[in-house]
Amino acid sequence: MSALIPRLTDLLGPAHVLTGDATARHAKDWTGKFTSRPLAVVRPGSTAEVAAVLRLAAAAGVAVVPCGGLTGITGAVMNDGALMLSLERMNRIRELRPEARLAVVEAGVVLQSLHDAAEAQGLYFPLWFGARGSAMIGGVLSTNAGGSNVLRYGSTRALCLGLEVVLADGRVLNLMSELHKDNSGYDLKNLFIGAEGTLGVITAAVMKLVPRPRAYATATLAARSLPDALALLNRLQEVSGGAVEAFEYMPDTYMRQLERVRPDLKSPFAIPHAVNILVELGATAPRDAAAQPDGSTPVTTLLEETLAAMMEQGLILDAVVAQNEGQRRKMWERREAAAEATYARKPVIDTDVALPLHLVDAAMTAFHARLPAIDQAAETFTVGHLGDGNLHFSVYPTRDDPALAARVVEMVEDVVAELGGSFSAEHGVGLSKRPSMARRKDAVALDVMRALKAALDPGNLMNPGKVLPDRA
Repeated sequence: MSALIPRLTDLLGPAHVLTGDATARHAKDWTGKFTSRPLAVVRPGSTAEVAAVLRLAAAAGVAVVPCGGLTGITGAVMNDGALMLSLERMNRIRELRPEARLAVVEAGVVLQSLHDAAEAQGLYFPLWFGARGSAMIGGVLSTNAGGSNVLRYGSTRALCLGLEVVLADGRVLNLMSELHKDNSGYDLKNLFIGAEGTLGVITAAVMKLVPRPRAYATATLAARSLPDALALLNRLQEVSGGAVEAFEYMPDTYMRQLERVRPDLKSPFAIPHAVNILVELGATAPRDAAAQPDGSTPVTTLLEETLAAMMEQGLILDAVVAQNEGQRRKMWERREAAAEATYARKPVIDTDVALPLHLVDAAMTAFHARLPAIDQAAETFTVGHLGDGNLHFSVYPTRDDPALAARVVEMVEDVVAELGGSFSAEHGVGLSKRPSMARRKDAVALDVMRALKAALDPGNLMNPGKVLPDRA
């Protein structure tokens, strides 16, 4: 091992092998909850250099932890004594083909950069969340990230056609297909998406692009209940032909905490409401986006008329429709401040669960019914992608006690399991959800995962100690 750092320095140059204090930026996660002491941070600039780094690490028996924009919140890149392999220099958009609606990108491309490049061609890369200015393609693939547009376009896995992956022994696996259909054996591509670097290092990908909406219709509304909100979602999907881009849930607990942290983003309503929704429709057809003589667009008129009809029925209590881009951005800023608002108060117990859409209300009811038996005075803070059943249910406990936090998490897991949901929706597993994997994941599924890990990484050098729990 003593010769590894000099060899890496010879390979990459001294500017791209960071040790000691120079690793500080990579030694803690965004939340400050997880810290580590990496042996070094290496920054290869090509797939060939990644492969060479992995060969050297394998020969020395040193673990390798891939990392991107460091925006994760599960501790997935934290380590002691491992090489952190940063993909930040591999930030090239190799090709962008408007006619095929795809982009060939390296793993270090920042999400916002791909958004900008696609927009310049009248297209859109429909993966959208608050950390888009720092999250990188390799990271979103490794966690199968979700975001606000999953309802219409799917999560990262649905947006990927092909991958380039460097395996633990340094071999390069070329899965860079541009095909929408390929029935030639096992689906190896999807094996690496969501694996969090435990099976190999994603170095490049072929990503789908879609037509950029020509116009948006955006509103913040207050619904009488969650079931009524879902009724609105279904109606909007029907009348718009599936044009709902986002349907975001911000209950009263969210609005109260947001006003404490960001008073400039307070609720648009004069009185508080229990169920607040941010809804957005995207119009790609010219007929739906054409400006009318009064300045309106058909897609906005459609949203206004649907909301008005449901207000007459008493299902919608209040609504504000954005009349310009500034108002639209203000609505999105309110939603995208979620991470800032969540972690502004500590201690916090955060969860990331997925539920069948029609059972989200039952889950919220059960969470609040069972929490007082664990911590009578605990407060909650929830935000969610209601359109795809993903809730971020957070608890502010009365004391910073790991045992108490574990009880809260297990209560959430119990409710989710009873309702047929998942304890992990879009943030990955990392370190924080390994206990949940041990408690909740099907035992046979875990055996299969371990077999795959052993086959592809027999030395257990690729991001060890993440995702898979220890054997009982």
